[in-house]
Amino acid sequence: MAVDDADPAIPDLSEEEARALHSLQLGIEHAYRAYADLLGCHHRTGHAMDRFAEAEELLRAAGHDGYADTIRDRLLPAGAVEDRWTYELVTEFRRGLVDELDAFETTVRDDLAGGVDHVSERAQQRAWRERARSSEWTE
Repeated sequence: MAVDDADPAIPDLSEEEARALHSLQLGIEHAYRAYADLLGCHHRTGHAMDRFAEAEELLRAAGHDGYADTIRDRLLPAGAVEDRWTYELVTEFRRGLVDELDAFETTVRDDLAGGVDHVSERAQQRAWRERARSSEWTE
């Protein structure tokens, strides 16, 4: 792959602009990871509740209706946070914080870098390929 000095994929930015865009990119990536962690919590909570539903049936079959009724009436319908279930938290987190951060990062990137993402990584890639002694990256 040849290196083109006029590569339009790397916009001409000040050091501060490039660092700001890099920080925004890392910030949105961490927000996505937090969202993924919240999805994981949602899935693990669902699996836990499935086990409690199974325990309800087994307790009832074993003649422990009081415990089974507690699971049915209090634990299974309860929310994870106050009265909200984890799917509601996942949706609110994505529609609120993640979507807002993503839209802001996109707006700034569009304005400063013409929509080009990973500006710092592109510059590093170019620099490492330019200094490579292999003709694979320089022809």
